[in-house]
Amino acid sequence: MSANLQQSMLDAIEIELKQQVARLDQPRTKDFHEMLTYHMGWTGDGAGPFAAGKRIRPLLTLLSVISCFDEDKNKEGKDGKINWLHAVSAASSIELIHNFSLVHDDIQDNSELRRGRKTVWANWGAPMAINVGDALFVIANQSVMDLAEHYPAEMVVKASKILSQCCLELTQGQYLDMSYEERTDLSIEDYWPMIAGKTSALLSACTHIGSLLGYANDEKMENFRLFGYHLGLAFQVQDDILGIWGDEALTGKSASSDLVEGKNSLPVLFALEKKGPFAERWHQGPISVDEVDAMADLLEKEGGKAYAEQVSEVETQKALDHLYKANPQGEAGEIIIGLANKLLKRNQ
Repeated sequence: MSANLQQSMLDAIEIELKQQVARLDQPRTKDFHEMLTYHMGWTGDGAGPFAAGKRIRPLLTLLSVISCFDEDKNKEGKDGKINWLHAVSAASSIELIHNFSLVHDDIQDNSELRRGRKTVWANWGAPMAINVGDALFVIANQSVMDLAEHYPAEMVVKASKILSQCCLELTQGQYLDMSYEERTDLSIEDYWPMIAGKTSALLSACTHIGSLLGYANDEKMENFRLFGYHLGLAFQVQDDILGIWGDEALTGKSASSDLVEGKNSLPVLFALEKKGPFAERWHQGPISVDEVDAMADLLEKEGGKAYAEQVSEVETQKALDHLYKANPQGEAGEIIIGLANKLLKRNQ
């Protein structure tokens, strides 16, 4: 049964996303519309589920909505029986914000490929890609306002405020990420505000907005928000580990890229604070592809991998603790717990 609910949600999300993006499907902007549909994974070479991504964020949003409602105890919510379909425009908004940030990130990072396909800027140039990102941002804000069809105005305003604050935090995280690139004095303390903005902000917005639209009380809503926040931290630390020691066949990206690109990941910052042989080589200049294996081994010997794994475990436990305190209900509750364990690579 769980698979059916999850698939129903994913299908509804995709329909809603296409309807929202169709705002640009007009005679004079058909080519512009195609740029958005290409980025979303629906059209062009390589289109399909892999190009579209997993839609984890909107799924978390809808699961948070319905898992706040205990059908066994109360058949009616404050606004009648809660219907997750009423919140699908909010889930769509979250996914559009995520994709707006990806389009702009690809330009800023000079990345020509995403999910095995040419990025929007690589296809149509940076100026057009900036406009595509801007369009996704605006449509996301229009999408969240569509909640007014099913929710009271004060809840729609609150959801919109959460989304706006999330977007501001995304830009702060991206600023820190870019400003850190040329710095050699970074510490682990500098790492957390960067990933809180780049990764945790959007995931906590998913679970915060979802629980809001599920008519959760303040305590439950805060636990859902903190679940998303710590889920984001744990997820990013795990990504940092995979970015150096991951299996390329499983991760879909070269395990050498993070070291070659000089990424200030948690294992690297740990080693830099130790000021050992790894730090000495790191400060001498870019790591070449030929050096990657030796540097990864050195980083592991100096404790970078073990430290990151320990931190990931701590953040994972915090995320799960807040989720269990939120006490997600019913079939959706079972799915969200299973999804959390899967994302955090935990056995239930």
